[in-house]
Amino acid sequence: MLIQLANLNWTSVLVAFVVYFLLGALWFTLFFSKPYKISLGRENETLQNKPIFIVGPAICSLVITIASAFLIYALNISSVGDALRFSLLVGIGYLFANTVNIAINPNIPRPILYGIISGAYHLTGISIVSIVLVVMK
Repeated sequence: MLIQLANLNWTSVLVAFVVYFLLGALWFTLFFSKPYKISLGRENETLQNKPIFIVGPAICSLVITIASAFLIYALNISSVGDALRFSLLVGIGYLFANTVNIAINPNIPRPILYGIISGAYHLTGISIVSIVLVVMK
C-alpha cells in the first residue's frame, strides 16, 4: 500500500497544501476572526503571532493533504463527485468530529462555537484539497 506514495502527483499535493494553508490563514484572521476570538474567550485581545501558530498548522495541513492524496489514489477516486463524497466522509467523520472533540475541554470557553468555526474550516479545506488532487491526478 505504501507504493501509492510513489504514484502521487506531488505537484498536486503541493498546490492543494498551499491552498489549504492559505485558506486557514484567511479563515481565522479575516473571515471569522471575531467569532474565533469569542470562541477562545479572547474577543478583546490581539492573538499572539508566534512561529508555532504558523508552522504548526502548516505541518498539520501538509500531513492531512498527503494522507488525503494517499487515500484518493489507493481508493482510485477519479471524479469530482467522488472527491466531494470522499471529502464529506473524511471531513465530517474525522476532521470536524475530532475538532469538536478537542474543543470540548475546560480551556475552550465556547467549545461548540470553536468546533463549528474550526470544523467548517477543515471541511471546506479538505473539500478543496480533494478536488485539486483529483483534477490534477
